[in-house]
Amino acid sequence: MEVYLPIAEVNINAIEILLLSAIVGVLSGLFGVGGGFLMTPFLIFLGVPPAYAVANEANNILATSVSGSTTHYLKNTLDYKMGLMIVAGGAVGTLLGIYTFSYFQNMGKIDVVIALAYMYILAIIGSLMLVESLGEIDKQRRNVVVKKKLHVHYWIHGLPFRLRFPKSKLYESAFTPIIIGLFVGFIAAIMGIGGAFILVPAMIYIIGMPTKLVPGTSLFVTIFVSVIVTFLHAFNYGSIDLLLVLMLVTGSIIGVQIGQKLGEKINSSGLRALLAILLLLVGIAMAYDTFFAEKVENEFAKVLDNDLNFFSVFIQKFSQEMPLFYSLFTIMFAIFLGVAAAFIRRFFSNLRKKLAVPTNK
Repeated sequence: MEVYLPIAEVNINAIEILLLSAIVGVLSGLFGVGGGFLMTPFLIFLGVPPAYAVANEANNILATSVSGSTTHYLKNTLDYKMGLMIVAGGAVGTLLGIYTFSYFQNMGKIDVVIALAYMYILAIIGSLMLVESLGEIDKQRRNVVVKKKLHVHYWIHGLPFRLRFPKSKLYESAFTPIIIGLFVGFIAAIMGIGGAFILVPAMIYIIGMPTKLVPGTSLFVTIFVSVIVTFLHAFNYGSIDLLLVLMLVTGSIIGVQIGQKLGEKINSSGLRALLAILLLLVGIAMAYDTFFAEKVENEFAKVLDNDLNFFSVFIQKFSQEMPLFYSLFTIMFAIFLGVAAAFIRRFFSNLRKKLAVPTNK
């Protein structure tokens, strides 16, 4: 089913977008990381221009992060003080990232920069994940138990201005979460990702937070970073397409719920190795698509410009005539979908528990 995106000005297959976003959502739910580092390349492969893929996936991450964070809020598994310190660094990093994005876009090189960023990040993260997961599989096969240090000290832990974080029971330099947030915000602005695949291990191994507080706090941080990224992309470039966001959010939220359920029952070591291989393959595909594949998608970019439906015309005019309000609307739209998904999930969870009570007596 072909759908024309009035902002990105390309045709896409809605079924493919829904299926891919659902699959990426399942992977996100299984491993507790955002799927932007997979979904953004997939959007590019499907013909969405890289600058639009980055912006719209950031808005999708905002919706899914709000959904997940609301769930953790209801469970009281958030460290707000630590999260806000990371957000402080993330806000600065996001602004630097947007400035860098604008610089290369004005040069006409932003597509190449995005592709190179994904190539290197996916290659590095995929290789590290593959080595670690294969090592875990080998240890499980040989029944080897290795005791690891809970907290390794690095130079970053020697920084001044220490604060107490009662929720996480930590006494940490304020600069530690700020520096981590700075890096996460920078890459989120350029690559359209939430940064959870970097933030989660950093919170565990560098900051030393309790594992039960990490997912919720990571999602809490991602909300603020994604809001800034979404707003600046929508206001400066008018690159958020509500039709695309709706499809991405719908597939992602459904996939995340399925992935979280599967994660409770499946041994993740083998799946992590498969995910690592997938990351490497996507990185290779990005390299091929950028440097070797012939570009033909622009031939049909504006075929339907004069034959838009009412909703598409409304989105175009709204984006062009009121960029500030359009930016705020895209943010509120994503937040509404995320909160609604969280409460719908909670409703059905409570309903299932009530229905299960008579059978347990």
